[in-house]
Amino acid sequence: MDKPSTRAALLFDLDGTLTDPFVGITRSIQHAMTTLGRAAPAADDLRWCIGPPLQVSFPKLLETDDHALVEAAVRLYRERYSDVGKFENSLIEGIPEALASLAGEGYLMFVATSKLSTYASEIVEHFGLKQYFKALYGSGLDGTHAGKAELIAHILESELLDPSLCTMIGDRSHDIVGANANNMRSIGVLWGYGDRQELENAGTDLIAERPQELPQLVERITQLA
Repeated sequence: MDKPSTRAALLFDLDGTLTDPFVGITRSIQHAMTTLGRAAPAADDLRWCIGPPLQVSFPKLLETDDHALVEAAVRLYRERYSDVGKFENSLIEGIPEALASLAGEGYLMFVATSKLSTYASEIVEHFGLKQYFKALYGSGLDGTHAGKAELIAHILESELLDPSLCTMIGDRSHDIVGANANNMRSIGVLWGYGDRQELENAGTDLIAERPQELPQLVERITQLA
């Protein structure tokens, strides 16, 4: 039987933490809404949709609990996103340097995103970040592992990680709540789509204001384990 890893591990959210996907996500949501004959909110009014799974956002946007309608919206979103939206995206300044520093310190690193794993893999490779991560975990087409708590539990089990040696790093409450549900520590980041109050209310252990702070904060939080 394989033994659990004794190395400290870092789980990184993707959207809003490693890259800024604002244009691609909001335009793809607008596409889905208008195709369904609904009024599309302005892009700035869709900022809250960056982070949560689509299966959570669309019922609110469409004001419906009709599963078939929500699935239609998700399908329309993916049609546009898979063609152009995934690369209407930008790398957050300072992230490559922070990842290189953390990798140099010997941390095991993973991407943990609610985004479809196929899209996430293409984005991570597109921005030259794949080299820093042992593996990438995302959701399936059917919504499997879209929730952060479920996703993190899956990573822990698949990689034989000790949660007491793991830290989740992300910009939204879902990242922090998912970490807490799995008894691991978390670092909330302020350059994404959640503010300080959201992250603190969710129970984050530490907060990073800039990517350059991550190596120091990771060292600090690891020492608390």
